[in-house]
Amino acid sequence: MRIISGKLKGRRYDMPSEGWKTRPTTDIAREGLFNILQHSIVLDDIIVLDLFAGSGSVGYEFLSRAAEKVTFVDKFGGCINFIKKNLKIFDIEANAEVVKSDVFQFLQKSSAESYDIIFADPPYADHEMMKIPDLVFEKNLLKGEGLLIIEHDERHNFEKHSNFAFLRKYGQSQFSFFK
Repeated sequence: MRIISGKLKGRRYDMPSEGWKTRPTTDIAREGLFNILQHSIVLDDIIVLDLFAGSGSVGYEFLSRAAEKVTFVDKFGGCINFIKKNLKIFDIEANAEVVKSDVFQFLQKSSAESYDIIFADPPYADHEMMKIPDLVFEKNLLKGEGLLIIEHDERHNFEKHSNFAFLRKYGQSQFSFFK
């Protein structure tokens, strides 16, 4: 895995093992996502929430591109430890918060902070992901012009959600954008 752009451009990190239980967003999908974002919003000084953070690849990309803060949320201790280790190696831990929590519990309890971007990359087989947009918008977790982005596959369709904006596809990965 590599960081695509920004101050950490080209930095590589290896997944802990072949048996790693997460499915990181591929380099191609991340590159496509960030091409959309850099042409839509200013990425400097934004506050980001990375749900189902897994390897942390999307959050590292935001921090590399001068995000003010990224909060990484995952329930698996191995993921949390991996993210913390890489944040330290990349010397970007000062701009990160790492939270070990079930994402749905985290969203239910959240109320104080709002985010410019919320990125969620749940397991593709998780049908609970359909609840994410409602939780985010009910809790007012996005700032006025903020974006919610959910990575999923063809089994999920968010187009009927009232806050759905558009969909982009990159191979098996699909990104639904909400405003």
